[in-house]
Amino acid sequence: SEAGGSGVFNPEPGTRNPELSFLDRRLLNDFQQDFPLSATPYADMARTLGVTEEAVLARLRELKQAGAISRVGAVVRPNTVGVSTLAAMAVPPEELESVAAIVNGYTEVNHNYEREHRLNLWFVATAPDVEHLTAVLDEIAGRCGYEVLSFPLVEDYHIDLGFELRI
Repeated sequence: SEAGGSGVFNPEPGTRNPELSFLDRRLLNDFQQDFPLSATPYADMARTLGVTEEAVLARLRELKQAGAISRVGAVVRPNTVGVSTLAAMAVPPEELESVAAIVNGYTEVNHNYEREHRLNLWFVATAPDVEHLTAVLDEIAGRCGYEVLSFPLVEDYHIDLGFELRI
């Protein structure tokens, strides 16, 4: 298999770092930058780590259930497959976690994060086309009761989203 894809493991906002095993840390560290690009990426990861594919899938599922990660998936250059935007919301601090949970519930949302600003909840959303993206942002605003501001890409910069965990 050929490695080289960029993967992302997003922590859920407001969660504490759970106790991570050596395998957990290897899963989260080793495949942020070199996610296997093959028909069997989890089997490839398992071979590299010396465990079974079932063990890899079980640990990722458990890390997700524990709130340590929100998703595992590829990061694609913006607007090469569909459309994307950076979005922001001004959310009262006492509602931030509940609104972030709603935002995280959308498969179109790649990741979100809190900022120390009036616009304190930011996220990246992707969709097949502008109409779908607009509908998702409008739905989030309607469900949350707060305006969603969209900041479409003007100039492309590469930002390494990998964060090493100490083993």
